[in-house]
Amino acid sequence: MSMFQDIPVDVGVVYEGERIRFKDTQVELGGERIDTKFELARVKSLDQVEDGKINVIGPDIKDMAGGGSYPLGILVEVAGKELEEGLEGVVERRIHAYCNYIEGLMHLNQRYDIWLRLSKKSFAKGFNSFAYMGKVMERLFKSELSIIEKIQITFITDPAKVRDMYSEALKIYDARDSKARGLKDEEVDYFYGCSLCQSFVCVITPQRYSNCGSISWFDARASARIDPKGMQYAIDKGQLVDPVKGEYSGVNELVKKKSLGEFSRVWLYTAFGYPHTSCGCFEAVAFYIPEVDGFGIVHRGFKELTVNGLPFSTVADSTAGGRQIDGFHGLSIEYMRSPKFLQADGGWNRVVWMPTSIMERIKDFIPQEVKGKIATEMESKNVDELKKFLEGQAHPVVERWKALPTEAAEAPAEEKEVPVTEGAPVIELPTLPITAGTFKIILKDAKIHAKKVIIRAEKAEKR
Repeated sequence: MSMFQDIPVDVGVVYEGERIRFKDTQVELGGERIDTKFELARVKSLDQVEDGKINVIGPDIKDMAGGGSYPLGILVEVAGKELEEGLEGVVERRIHAYCNYIEGLMHLNQRYDIWLRLSKKSFAKGFNSFAYMGKVMERLFKSELSIIEKIQITFITDPAKVRDMYSEALKIYDARDSKARGLKDEEVDYFYGCSLCQSFVCVITPQRYSNCGSISWFDARASARIDPKGMQYAIDKGQLVDPVKGEYSGVNELVKKKSLGEFSRVWLYTAFGYPHTSCGCFEAVAFYIPEVDGFGIVHRGFKELTVNGLPFSTVADSTAGGRQIDGFHGLSIEYMRSPKFLQADGGWNRVVWMPTSIMERIKDFIPQEVKGKIATEMESKNVDELKKFLEGQAHPVVERWKALPTEAAEAPAEEKEVPVTEGAPVIELPTLPITAGTFKIILKDAKIHAKKVIIRAEKAEKR
C-alpha cells in the first residue's frame, strides 16, 4: 500500500492470520508468560487528543533483549464530533485486525489477554519501534472509520505502569459489560455477526457476547451502523426453530452462506449437537467431563492442568478452527453471566469445575443452588477427587447420575460376532471419529482391516 511507504515492512490483509513460532520471534509482548497486558480504547473530546501523537512509556522494541517476553499496554485515544463512549469497544477490537496487517507481527486475543510476537525477519528489516506500529494503526483507523478526526496511541512497556493501567482497564471493561446486560434475545429483531477473527461468523445476541468477550450486541450494532460493509453486520433472526437450544432460521442461513455450506445449523445455547463455532480468540472453553456428566470451564490464563489432566491449549484446540465438536464450546466470560448460558444443557446446574480466578470474577452470577458446590483446582486435581467433592457437596449433577440407566451394569450387553470372510472388502472412510475416555481421535483417510467384527447393542448417550 502506498500509504505505508515509510514502514520498513509490508502492510496488507495478506498477512492476516500469520503465525510466528517462538524460535522465530524477536520479542514477545503479553501472552501466557506475562500476567499483566491489555489494550484499551477511549473516546475523548477533541481538545484532549493530539492528532498523530505516538508515545512509548518504557523500553522500545529495539531496547528489548531478543527472545524475551515483556508486558504491554496499548492505549488508543480517539476524538470526533460523531464519536461516543459506546463506540469504544468497536474501536478497541480493530486493534487486533490492524496489527495483523503488518508483515511479521502476530496479534492474538483481546482486552486483558493480548499476545503479540514480532518476527526476527521483520525486526531485521528495520521494524524496531512501536512508532511504526502506531503509524500503521493510526492510518488504518482514519481510513476505515471516517468519524475518527483525531487519534493518539500510547504503548506502555514499563512493568509498574502496565500494572497500574491494567487495574484501571479491568474496571472499564466491567463497566462496559454491565451496561449491555438486561436486554433479551427475544426482544430484538436482529442479531449481529462478526467475522473479525475468521471463525466463519461469530453470532452476537443481547444475551450471548462475542466469543472473544469484547463485543456486545450494542457494540456490534454501532459498528454495523458506522461501517455497513465492515466486519460486523446485521443478521435477520428469522423464525425461532428451538427456543431452548437457541436455533434461528436466519442464523442458520447466514452460517451456511459464510461457511460455504460446511455448516448449515447452529445452536446458540448448547455445547452439543450443532454448537457455535470458534476461531481461537475465545476467552474460555466449556468442556464436557463424561465421568461426572458435567462441564468444566477453563480460561486462557489458567496455567495448570484442568481436572481431566489437559492444559488449556489442548482443550482449546478441540473447538478452535471453526469446528463443531460435541462437548467443547468456546465462549466469553460475560456469556457465563447470561441466563442463556448453556441453557439447553442444564446451565449452571451442569457446571462442576473451574479455576478460582474465574470463580472470583463471576461469583455474583452463580445461582444460589450451586454456590459452594462447584469445584476448583484447590479442591479437585483429578476426576476421582471431583466425584467425591460433588457427592460431598450434593451438587445438582449428582441427581443426574441416579437417573442414568443401570441395566448395562447388571448384565453384559448382547454381542454378535460377524465373521469376516477372506477377500472381503476393506472399509475405507474419509473421516472416522473414535472416542476414548475424554479424548476424541479422528482418523482421516483411514483403511480398516478386520479378522472379525463384534456388534454390541448400546444405550443411546444421555446428554
